[in-house]
Amino acid sequence: MFRFLKGRALGAGALIGSAVLALSACSGGGGGGAAEPAATFDPDEKVTLTMTFWGNDIRAGLYEEVIAAFNEEYPNITVNSSFLGFPEYWEKRQTEAAGGGLPDVMAMDMNYLRQYSQNGLLLDLEPYLGNIIDTEPLSEEIVGTGVVDGQTTGIPTSTNAWGMYTNPKLLEQVGVEDFQGGDWEDYQDWMKEVTDAAAAAGVQLWGGTDYTGRIQSFEIQQRANGQDLFTEDGEPNFTEEDLAEYWESGSEMREGITVPQQRLEEVYPLSGFDTAIAASELTWDNFGSGYLGNLGAEYTELGLVEPPVTEEGAKDLYLKASMLHSISAETEHPEAAATLVNFLINSPRSGEIFGSNRGIPASETALEAAELDPISQQIADYEASIEDRLGEAPPVPVVGYGTLEEKFRQIGQELGFGTITVDEAVDQFFNEMDVVLNQ
Repeated sequence: MFRFLKGRALGAGALIGSAVLALSACSGGGGGGAAEPAATFDPDEKVTLTMTFWGNDIRAGLYEEVIAAFNEEYPNITVNSSFLGFPEYWEKRQTEAAGGGLPDVMAMDMNYLRQYSQNGLLLDLEPYLGNIIDTEPLSEEIVGTGVVDGQTTGIPTSTNAWGMYTNPKLLEQVGVEDFQGGDWEDYQDWMKEVTDAAAAAGVQLWGGTDYTGRIQSFEIQQRANGQDLFTEDGEPNFTEEDLAEYWESGSEMREGITVPQQRLEEVYPLSGFDTAIAASELTWDNFGSGYLGNLGAEYTELGLVEPPVTEEGAKDLYLKASMLHSISAETEHPEAAATLVNFLINSPRSGEIFGSNRGIPASETALEAAELDPISQQIADYEASIEDRLGEAPPVPVVGYGTLEEKFRQIGQELGFGTITVDEAVDQFFNEMDVVLNQ
């Protein structure tokens, strides 16, 4: 591998956001920009790269530490970094994409990877895999999550999986054991047991929240039946009947078993789980640290168990890239950018500094160096424990998936309030999907 000479690291701060923004399609055409490593590259050349990511001041400080470590090894690559909160981050990228000025290296989310790839905005990393970007520490499945239309346009930094958190302290208060596993009906029965026990004890607590408002729970039920939500060509892989059956399955839950929708609105933007009014919640496993932080010091541990089973033996779960790094197709320094991406993902120093801030490290070398706190170790152990249930990751989300995910959530709220019927909910979602997929 080549080396570089002198450089320095800079950081910039910005406001932090909390809501998820659905980015409209950027102009452009074709697939990701392919590039061969330059044969005439000068290893002594001084290089300046721009890099951006979403997060807060804590994450920004970690990136500055990693960039400083990177400069010890590659001292002539200057890295100018900046960050924003998640919604503002994608607003900024949309503006840059329209003007042709994306940063050299950028954090990428799975919901936007296809859009930016198909609009020719991201570099095809294939020529750099196995040489500049070391793929040995990354599983084939993990690398595959960054492939769009046969081109690798993102490398995952970290992984997460769909799971279920439970609150042992609350369960002890009402005298109910933790969920012992089973199917979705078993889970609803368990939630009812918790809700009834809490009511008898005079405690304001419910067994959980209505999981049918989350598209991911629908997804794993569909995957258990052998169908991803969307095909490789971006076509829906489920019918109106499938979705109606899913939402109907939550009708009984919404009649007093789960946290009432009005109560959830009162605690928003927190959830029922991290305000201690729900004993369980289905979500991505990397939410654990945030839950503990929001619950407060009196809560020192959480349970983390598998989601209910739809079909025994089904490969319904998968590891999702919680963040990826991509390179602009217009970068003037693809080799230097690829070297930075490799360091951010694979280096032991990166693993040591980031820990689980971006999720459980996807790279074995980074993971081995990471000092995981108890909740992060619990998440790592959980992902190892579901190995027999893990299948191949679904195709990279369709363009506009973020919009569909938010619409699904909003419809779930309306079902919770009882303002629409299941049939009306299905019509709304399919109408929205028709607009998004055919825009």
